[in-house]
Amino acid sequence: MTAIIGAVLLVSTPASAQWLKYKTPGIPRTADGKADLAAPMPRTADGKPDLSGLWGGNPGPYGFNIAADLKDGDVLPWAAALYKKREIEFGKDHPVYRCMPPPGFLITSGAIGSLFRLVQTPGLVVVLAETGGLHREIFTDGRPLPADPNPGWVGYSVGHWEGDTLVVESAGFNDKTWLDVGHPHTEALRVTERYHRKDFGHMEQQITIDDPKTFARPFTISVHMEFQADTEILEDVCNENEQDLKHFLITEEDRTRHERAVTLSASTLASYAGTYEPELALPDGTRRPSVLVVEGDRLFISLPGGPKLPLEPKSETTFSAFGGVIEFFKNDKGAVTHYVIRVAEGDFKAIKK
Repeated sequence: MTAIIGAVLLVSTPASAQWLKYKTPGIPRTADGKADLAAPMPRTADGKPDLSGLWGGNPGPYGFNIAADLKDGDVLPWAAALYKKREIEFGKDHPVYRCMPPPGFLITSGAIGSLFRLVQTPGLVVVLAETGGLHREIFTDGRPLPADPNPGWVGYSVGHWEGDTLVVESAGFNDKTWLDVGHPHTEALRVTERYHRKDFGHMEQQITIDDPKTFARPFTISVHMEFQADTEILEDVCNENEQDLKHFLITEEDRTRHERAVTLSASTLASYAGTYEPELALPDGTRRPSVLVVEGDRLFISLPGGPKLPLEPKSETTFSAFGGVIEFFKNDKGAVTHYVIRVAEGDFKAIKK
């Protein structure tokens, strides 16, 4: 949902005086002037891979469900029940709605949906995120993690090099942050990240989650990152202007209706499959379509540049997902013509192609 809504909201973003068309200096380019993402990886003076630059991460399905690959029982019962409750309530209590930061490793995963800059020095890697002006420090000067840290939102991070891979270990998280749009964690959470820059424009981040009080076993996800050339981070300030969260009021009727199983026929699900184009174009004139597919007995939506998300039926024409509701519309012949995403920011329409 965030990807579609964010794309639509870009229509109102002024493009002047933001360095958005200023060419990034000192980077390899192809004959047509574009950034050469396949060029060799740069290195620092001491021979280490240089991870510096402006990056964008794509967490795939893990941004919405970090446990997407886990099996039944891998999430401990209390955490699974809390995840289900948050799903029913559309994640209304998510800390980001109150301008609270995510755990540090999510800043670079792309899960918060923003660009981020890595600044690498001999003893410190600094992460500067576009969303909310967040920052993170990864100390590479040989210090250990604090033995008895005061739990924080972002956590504490130290790193070391294993060949060309930067290995980052983090701990000292409070238990107030969420791992995605619903999964909790405890203060026992420890995270190991492995950053490997494959060439100039591509980097992989492997994230291993270890919280024995929440998950039955450690597990690892992978995030793909791409260098972002010829653009800059824009100012973004979270001012808590939606703190009352009135639009997230969940009535008992809503809760009961959501919990009640709704089963749709294969033909009904198939009628919603296809490509949908946003009604509004972005400032550059492009329209980024979404694709809906049926897998088994479930309907999924693939967002432009984002993950594939399951849609949960609430009725024959409405489906719920984190952040809002999708409603499908048909013409007088029964053919699906478009859908409307209803979220706090407004209604957004996409036409079936």
